[in-house]
Amino acid sequence: MLICQCNLITQKEVEEAIVALLDADPWTLIVPAKVYHFMQKRGRCCGCFPNVVETIIRVTESYHSRLNASGVDVVSHLDRVRALRAEYGRRHHEGRKAGHRAA
Repeated sequence: MLICQCNLITQKEVEEAIVALLDADPWTLIVPAKVYHFMQKRGRCCGCFPNVVETIIRVTESYHSRLNASGVDVVSHLDRVRALRAEYGRRHHEGRKAGHRAA
């Protein structure tokens, strides 16, 4: 499945990049920009970033569960990240108006 139309990046490519980053350091903080940098790409419109964040969370959970990490800590942390994203992410985007420009 195509996850980024601007760069023609598939879901599988994003997942492979995340696993490679986790293999290098299982506790690294992975964000969309880090994934794109690893793939030697740039976010253009960044409309795919919410889907990339969800993929990062899903792959990281799966990765750590396979390592027999203390799943309680990992899942509770990722649930908190999801809650913050839901709380603050929607509010930020709802406030934008057509023609909005950064100061």
